[in-house]
Amino acid sequence: MQFFSNILPTIKRYWLPIILSSLTAVTLAACNPSNFKSSAAQVPQLVSSILSDPKTFNYALSQESPNIFGLTYEGLINQNPITGKVEPALAESWQISEDKLKFTFTLRKNLKWSDGQPLTADDVVFTYNDIYFNEAVPTDVKDAFRIGTSRKLPTVRKIDERRVEFTLPEPFRPFLLNTSTYILPAHALQKSVEQKDTEGKPTFLAKWGVDTPAEEIIVNGTYKLERYDTSQRVVFQRNPYYWRKDSQGQSQPYIERLVWQIVENTDTSLLQFRSGGLDTVGITPDYFSLLKVQEKQGNFKIYGDEPTTSTSFVLFNLNKGKRNGKSLVEPIKSRWFNTIEFRQAVAYAIDRQTMINNTFRGLGKPQDSPITVQSPYYLSPEEGLKTYNYNPEKAKQLLIKAGFKYNQQGQLLDAEGNRVRFTLLTNSGNKIREAMGAQIKQDLSKIGMQVDFTPIAWSTYTDKLSNTLDWEASLLGLTGGLEPNDGANVWSPEGGLHMFNQKPQPGQKPIEGWEVSPWEAEIGKLYIQATQEFDEAKVKQIYGKTQQITQENLPFIYLVNPLSMTAVRDRFEGIKYSPIAGAFWNIHEIKITK
Repeated sequence: MQFFSNILPTIKRYWLPIILSSLTAVTLAACNPSNFKSSAAQVPQLVSSILSDPKTFNYALSQESPNIFGLTYEGLINQNPITGKVEPALAESWQISEDKLKFTFTLRKNLKWSDGQPLTADDVVFTYNDIYFNEAVPTDVKDAFRIGTSRKLPTVRKIDERRVEFTLPEPFRPFLLNTSTYILPAHALQKSVEQKDTEGKPTFLAKWGVDTPAEEIIVNGTYKLERYDTSQRVVFQRNPYYWRKDSQGQSQPYIERLVWQIVENTDTSLLQFRSGGLDTVGITPDYFSLLKVQEKQGNFKIYGDEPTTSTSFVLFNLNKGKRNGKSLVEPIKSRWFNTIEFRQAVAYAIDRQTMINNTFRGLGKPQDSPITVQSPYYLSPEEGLKTYNYNPEKAKQLLIKAGFKYNQQGQLLDAEGNRVRFTLLTNSGNKIREAMGAQIKQDLSKIGMQVDFTPIAWSTYTDKLSNTLDWEASLLGLTGGLEPNDGANVWSPEGGLHMFNQKPQPGQKPIEGWEVSPWEAEIGKLYIQATQEFDEAKVKQIYGKTQQITQENLPFIYLVNPLSMTAVRDRFEGIKYSPIAGAFWNIHEIKITK
């Protein structure tokens, strides 16, 4: 499963480090971190920042970052971002049948929830059967577990208090990694799943919103929610019932409290870090030169210089459907957007190298694939991946071939004489993304297109993308990871993040005339095929074909892959930086030394 990213990038299994170092800011008066720090000066804590308020405390219903869940929950297993190996988490061990259809997990002894209640096999069965696999619950988790062309889900049963058995309808290569999905508390949520509201929907859909008192959020992760002050901060305290202990038997995590300041401007986050108000900050390209020379004086270290595992892209709304008889996209513009030459022309017209040189200060690389370069399934240009190097003349040729034309002023018109003009949305408050959008507007003007670039509030933006579907073009990012099937909800035509041609999700208004193009269907089928194949060379070949199709048809026009870098105060010991997971993926091991 992937998430919308309102900061350059986060990832599903390892979103925590980026959140802790996110590119944000805070007003200097009431929200200054030192004001909160003084009230708890004796408590060892880590103060960082996030770009916007959390949208929900209900993991099953979450689609965006920032979110709290990497701190508050764990699954049966984890994947180590340094070694790539699968490691035990809530489950101490597992067995896989020879036919790869049965997975039996044994939970650790004496696991507990944050309220002291026992965590047992009942919680695992409840989490999967009653929430994730419940068709009445619109969760993206479901997409990652749908198996084969039948799209069937595994069955889950309790063997005893500590053992759970998953039975698959057919072999499914990514299944073990998928069990890193978080386990939720049956004793706190069961009733809300069973109860129905006046519309016949589970009351679970309204459970654990951001207005829920912190003490009611029951968790099993390293930290539990201590308080949430809207538009100011999220505060976590260590979970006293967390299962991990170090080699000396001392309970982990070591850091008592984490504080996320909620901020809105990336410049102010830098100011807060330099003044000592924040313990860590994500390094945007425009910060790097300034901070690099201050490492020793400022008592911090900059970690990382490899590409992130995220994506950034422009996409057009390809949805041809209608709601209440009204087209989601104006028919004239829909014809433009659904013309492959139009999308390819846009790709050739965006000067990504200039974007890297200027906006990213050289600290990035061109991006050409939905699959991260760190993945063993990445297809390089040398292996046949199509790329779109800057070529405005080729862009114009493609447009003319598709029936577009130019007037005497150099403005682009369609075959009926309509001026090509559309609105490009992105989230406000992110300087990097706003700079990218400004350049895209300028670049596309050189091939005669008029782009109305409009940054808007994150909550409004995501509502348009995933609910009202009222948008034309967007500049966005998604999370990334090593396993492409984590993005099944993006590439399945019915997936919850198939945003370029979104089918309404459960509970949303129906769409008349929604249709799937042949290339969309083909990508969906290939993603299914890749989960059924256990020969790694063949898996790479299958995912290679998906990348070729995406680059030919351009549902996403990929832009720049920035370098992953984070500054962290020297007083934190145990940092094991990963470009996949950042500086704090091992938060349970990190200590404060000063």
